[in-house]
Amino acid sequence: MGGKVTVVGAGFYGSTTAQRLAEYDIFDTVVLTDIIEGKPQGLALDLNQSRPIEGFETTVVGTNDYADTEGSDVVVITAGLPRKPGMSRLDLIEVNAKIVRQVSENIAKTSPEAVVIVVSNPLDEMTALASNVLGFPRSRVIGQAGLLDTARFTNFVAVELGVPVKSVRTLTLGSHGDTMVPVPSHSTVDGKPLADLLPADKIEELVTRTRNGGAEVVALLKTGSAYYAPSAAAARMVKAVAEDSGAVIPACAWVDGEFGIAGVYLGVPAEIGRGGVKKVVEIDLSDQEKAALVTAAEAVRAKQADVANL
Repeated sequence: MGGKVTVVGAGFYGSTTAQRLAEYDIFDTVVLTDIIEGKPQGLALDLNQSRPIEGFETTVVGTNDYADTEGSDVVVITAGLPRKPGMSRLDLIEVNAKIVRQVSENIAKTSPEAVVIVVSNPLDEMTALASNVLGFPRSRVIGQAGLLDTARFTNFVAVELGVPVKSVRTLTLGSHGDTMVPVPSHSTVDGKPLADLLPADKIEELVTRTRNGGAEVVALLKTGSAYYAPSAAAARMVKAVAEDSGAVIPACAWVDGEFGIAGVYLGVPAEIGRGGVKKVVEIDLSDQEKAALVTAAEAVRAKQADVANL
């Protein structure tokens, strides 16, 4: 494989993502960059010392200088403030918009051919902002949210039914937040429709818990936000790009006519590979699911227009 991946932001989310990417052992180099001097360097040193134990050869580089990220194949933007209890993702918008804009300007200079995966919140808005600032083809700028929301939904269903997580398939589309669209018509347990196994009110309860999945973790932690499941999702997306796998992953991608929606970044099933989004996969949705996706698109469109000016 080889190649170089950069993770921007050495907080818990960024450092855990860097760890997962290094442990895949498919890259030559994983670069961890942050504005705090010494922090990414210390984490890189620590991660490199785990190599003989975990058995990977990927080198981790910690830096405060974008020059060290030059020529990255994939860049993950985790930079930004995490939520505090009682905050919504949208409460972060102004401060994180400044950070994401600055990061995107740097990446555009140092890694003009990269695929960029955005995970900073509010996700849909920050993905649109990064795309505007980078000026890359839209297919090369993707947001990570759907894979995480789907994983949360899948886990809740598996726990509720007492079945292995690998027997459960779920799907969530739309935005990362209030207008998240669960897709029960594509949710199964051992191939059986979820609706046959759980009553509607129970499914709705799990959907609500999924929608508030991040906030539930934030409320328990009191400081900081989730990073194990989010970093697993971000790393998987990087892997799909690096391996040119063509895996179909729910992701925040530019939609241009699919599902009757155009001109907006939205959570949709996307085929991910070397150049980022190879295509948006138009799956069959029920009328209700399709209507919910259109509603989500309009909500996100309004917010993305606001962000363009931040």
